[in-house]
Amino acid sequence: MNVNDLFGTPEPGERERMGPCAFVLRGFALPYVDALLPAIAGIEARSPFRHMVTPGGFTMSVALTNCGELGWITNRRGYSYSDLDPDNGQPWPVMPEVFARLAREAALAAGFNGFVPDACLVNRYEPGSRLSLHQDKNERDFSAPIVSVSLGMTATFLFGGNERTDKASKVALYHGDVAVWGGEDRLRYHGVMPLKGAPHPLLGNQRINFTFRKAA
Repeated sequence: MNVNDLFGTPEPGERERMGPCAFVLRGFALPYVDALLPAIAGIEARSPFRHMVTPGGFTMSVALTNCGELGWITNRRGYSYSDLDPDNGQPWPVMPEVFARLAREAALAAGFNGFVPDACLVNRYEPGSRLSLHQDKNERDFSAPIVSVSLGMTATFLFGGNERTDKASKVALYHGDVAVWGGEDRLRYHGVMPLKGAPHPLLGNQRINFTFRKAA
């Protein structure tokens, strides 16, 4: 059982520790939401959400797009970063300034100074969508943290260890929460359980998650 089920929704402003260098900043993104939503719509207009295929030939249940200098992609050849959207051959949309500011300030609040992301993966979950346990290891430098923003429906985030078989903690991520992990926690396995529950009052039957990385 998730500890949040026992004590209710955390208060915005709380900082919950998931590991030595891993935190959830409760409600940290809420002041940004009015600017984030039109920015996401602008990204989608340039590079629409799509369901990519994994190297194993499976179609991802999560729809994705990217913004920034580099975008994360997957296909039958593997996982990688590309400076071009493979669907249209054009550069990914420029990272909105509000995205970059939120990423910097969330990283700083979690103890990581000087974070300058060059890649932002935007995922759209619908009920039943999930993300299996994985490591973020396609980046060239693991010294920068991962900053992950949640909007919309509540998700159950899985935060494991450095081996896939390590037991994973279950952490509820609510609208406006930001998870940040780096340092000794940077390569921990993580994922998202199948999305379920009540629609969000603002975003309906979906969860939008965007994850900032320093890829190059």
